Amino acid sequence: MNKPIYVTQPTLPNFESFTDKLKELWENKHLTNNGKFHQELEQKLAEFLGVEYISLFSNGTLALMVGLQVLRIIGEVITTPYSFVATTHSLHWNGIKPVFCDVREEDGNLDPDKIEALITPQTTAILPVHVYGNPCDNEKIQKIADTYGLKVIYDAAHAFGVEQDNDTILNWGDLSILSFHATKTYNTFEGGAIICKDAKTKQRIDYLKNFGFAGEEIVVAPGINAKMNEVSAIMGLLQLDLYEENRMKRQKLVDLYKSKFKTVEGIRFINSDKNIKENYSYFPIFIDKNKFGKSRNDVYDLLKQNNIFARKYFYPLISNFSTYRALKSASKENLPVANKMADEVLCLPLYADLEIENIERIVKIIIE
Repeated sequence: MNKPIYVTQPTLPNFESFTDKLKELWENKHLTNNGKFHQELEQKLAEFLGVEYISLFSNGTLALMVGLQVLRIIGEVITTPYSFVATTHSLHWNGIKPVFCDVREEDGNLDPDKIEALITPQTTAILPVHVYGNPCDNEKIQKIADTYGLKVIYDAAHAFGVEQDNDTILNWGDLSILSFHATKTYNTFEGGAIICKDAKTKQRIDYLKNFGFAGEEIVVAPGINAKMNEVSAIMGLLQLDLYEENRMKRQKLVDLYKSKFKTVEGIRFINSDKNIKENYSYFPIFIDKNKFGKSRNDVYDLLKQNNIFARKYFYPLISNFSTYRALKSASKENLPVANKMADEVLCLPLYADLEIENIERIVKIIIE
């Protein structure tokens, strides 16, 4: 049987480089709490991403939870059901009611034309997601937020390094939240970050992620422990050197996938705008059973039988999980596009070291 092919596989830095950094860490014995490597990574990431301020976290979910606290979000927040559950769970843990809005079929992002109808006196913010790293319609979303006095927090878990019109999308809204999970094009094993625009907000973020400490004997807020440790920071520094090379390798693989599928009836994929610099973290296809002749589940099972492990990402829809499906906004009638996409999506294997022959085999299995 062929060697298993998984939907993603991290590219790791040179082991000797990693151990050299670890030796230095062992010598200085500063393992966490804003150590040397943590400070260096924050500085380098801010420069690389083109942002003013960045605060590192142990993971993206805690970063999102703290971000909501930083902006003092309460009441209701309009968000997407087509995302990873951490998006909505972060609202739940802050005692905030998620209000689900349908998405656009062309990219899976929050549909700005459907937001205003969901705004109530309890609405305080909009939480869009740059799905698969594809930018949301920032201008329309921001215009709505300004009109109704709402905050905008972008779940940018998939959007590391993504640019539109030669400018980062991470400065949109009031905050952007990144994930550096091992499945991402850029990773720190586990990790995340908050992007903000001013030093005062960064200071509040840094207080809240460290129990609320503003000094050795001063606690200014009921914070949480969400700090990134020095080992993850080391990983992040080394991965940053590899990022552009890995991104270009992934781009070639995505281009190959697209060339193979472009004439196949019943299979579509997201076509990004030519003015977008992508990070190629994922390659989702959408399978229309009526046109293709087989369902997404049929294809998923067939690939699995051939030791190829794709992923139904995102399925089930967040609004269909038992935790949220009782909400009025979770009704399937209100979310036809999101439900359709969740039923059709299949993310195919994509990582920098994936061999072209394996892509050829994956495509052949699906088409034949």
